[in-house]
Amino acid sequence: MADCESTIINTDVKQKDLGEALVIAVTTRAIFSLEEEHKLYLEKGKEEYTRHQQANQDKPLSPGTAFAFIQAVQHVNKKILESNPAEKDLFDILVLSNSSPESGVRIINSAKHYGLEISKFCFVSNEDSMQYLKSHGVKLFLSADRTDVCNALRRGISAALVFQQEVQAPSTPLRVVFDGDAMLFSNETDLIFQEQGLEEAVQYEQTMENVPMGEGPLKAFAMHLGKMRKKFSQEKSPIRTYLVTSRSGWDMGIRAIKTLWKWGLEVDEAFFMDGATKGRILAQIQPHIFFDDGLHNIQGARNVGVPSAWVPSCC
Repeated sequence: MADCESTIINTDVKQKDLGEALVIAVTTRAIFSLEEEHKLYLEKGKEEYTRHQQANQDKPLSPGTAFAFIQAVQHVNKKILESNPAEKDLFDILVLSNSSPESGVRIINSAKHYGLEISKFCFVSNEDSMQYLKSHGVKLFLSADRTDVCNALRRGISAALVFQQEVQAPSTPLRVVFDGDAMLFSNETDLIFQEQGLEEAVQYEQTMENVPMGEGPLKAFAMHLGKMRKKFSQEKSPIRTYLVTSRSGWDMGIRAIKTLWKWGLEVDEAFFMDGATKGRILAQIQPHIFFDDGLHNIQGARNVGVPSAWVPSCC
C-alpha cells in the first residue's frame, strides 16, 4: 500500500470535516485531458514526462471527462452553504496523481486556472493508493486506470473507470444517472438471467418482490448523495438523480422500486428500458456522469456525448 509521497493542501479552499463530508477522489487523467502526456510517460519514461510538465506548467490542461461533474459538485456546495453556512455535510474533492510533485505543478495550476475547489493534491510513489483512499473516507473514486478501480472495488470503495471524451454538460443542477443491477443493487438477478435465462430471472424477481435486493458497489455513494439531496425541496434542489435500468417496469421493476423505498433512497426519475438502448434517454437527461456495469451501455452513452463511468463487475 502507498502512503502519499507528498500531499499539498489547498489553503485557498476551506478544509472539510472528513467525518461529515462526501469525499470524492479523482485522478488527474479523469479530471483533465492528459492522453498525450500519458503516452509520453509510457513511451519515453518518467523523466521525460516530468520535463514536459515542468516546461508547460503555466499552460492549463484541457478539461477531462470528470471535469464538468466536479464543477457541478462545487455548485452544490455553494447552494448548501447559502442555505446553512455552518453545514459540514459537503462534497470534498481530492486529486490523486502517481507522478512527482515537481511534475504536478501543472495540475495544481490548471485547477487554479479553472477555479476548481480541490482540497488536497496527493502525489503517490506508486500506482496503488488504496490506503490513502481508505484513510480519507473516500466515498467515490474516479480513475482512468482499470487496475486502480478494481483495487478500490475489492476494498469496498465505490469506484468507476472514466473514459476520456469531450464533454459538454449543462453546469447546473448536478445530474447523476445510475444503472440498477450490479450498480445500486447487487448482481443476484443478473447471475440468474445469465445462467438460467429471462423466464427464471422474472420468476425469481416476482418471488422475491418484497425482499430488498442486496447492495451494489455504488450504493454507499448514492445514499450519501440522496441524504444531501434531501436538504432541499425537489423544486429547488441543486441535485437530481436518476435510475436508468435495462429491467422492464412491468414484471421486474416493482422489486427495484420497493428496494429504493426500503433504503429511503429517492430518485427524481426512474426509467425501465426493457432491454432497449439507453442513449436516447441519457441524451435527454444530459447527466454530468452516468454509471453502468455494461460496456455496451457505456459506449452508447459516449456516442451521444454523455460522460460515462464504467463499474466493472469482472475485477
